[in-house]
Amino acid sequence: MDRIISVVGHTALDYIVDVEQIAGKNESSPVIDYEEYPGGGAANIAVAIAKLGGKSQLISPVGVDFSSSGYEKLLKEACVDLSHLYSIEDLKLSKAFIFTDREDNQTSYFYWGASSKFKELEPEPADFVHLATADCVYNAKIAQIAGFVSFDPGQDLVTYSKETLETILAHTDILFTNRHEIRRVSEMTGKSFSELRAMIDVIVVTYDAEGSRIYTGNGEWAIPVVSVKAVDPTGAGDAYRAGFLLAYTRGYSLSTCGKIGSTVASFAVQARGCQTSLPTWEEMRARYEASFGKLDVES
Repeated sequence: MDRIISVVGHTALDYIVDVEQIAGKNESSPVIDYEEYPGGGAANIAVAIAKLGGKSQLISPVGVDFSSSGYEKLLKEACVDLSHLYSIEDLKLSKAFIFTDREDNQTSYFYWGASSKFKELEPEPADFVHLATADCVYNAKIAQIAGFVSFDPGQDLVTYSKETLETILAHTDILFTNRHEIRRVSEMTGKSFSELRAMIDVIVVTYDAEGSRIYTGNGEWAIPVVSVKAVDPTGAGDAYRAGFLLAYTRGYSLSTCGKIGSTVASFAVQARGCQTSLPTWEEMRARYEASFGKLDVES
């Protein structure tokens, strides 16, 4: 029986814009194309877990356009548990505006909308929670009452105070960051990476095209990317986390969790939009075994 993974964070609409180059201050750049997609880190992860056959629950504030935008219908069809959504009647859904140039450099702007109410909400206890990018105050509250905590501060790390970050880290079982964020976590807490490793059971650091590394107090595993023709890098990190966390709750070894995460991410980058080409477990398994060999719980 799969464990329910409660995912905290944004439910947003993504506007993905292809540009010739990222414009500097007081500059403009031609737009090649743009599309609207369902997004938000928490919703992306919850959908990916459900598509893989796991049980996911989305904990997120949603705005007045949640139903009219078609997003509610999409999440229900994906079999995501929506019983813990907060309906915010005077604000719109969060919106992300993501600009990507021909060399895959990105810049983004985020409208918090309904998510701005996070800090006013009181969470309920959860068994296994993943804290995606969201309000630091709410994340600190739920981290203290959850049974198991996975934490991904992401680009919202700049909004965290030292005290709030330390509160969450004290309850964190798995920490996900990229190479820049882990350095920032060290700077903000005054703790060296080795001290963070001693304090947190599992730390996963992503290194873009170089793959990821998984660290425990006394172990380290390098996880390669699964090479595919990439169309859009947006959402790869969310897909990785979804694959990793579902595999973790199913009892796979840490290195296998990382490889499953890498495999799921390889599907996400093959189409525009974070939720467009997510795999089923069997689709993931086939690509995993083509890249890494047989997948079993003991691997």
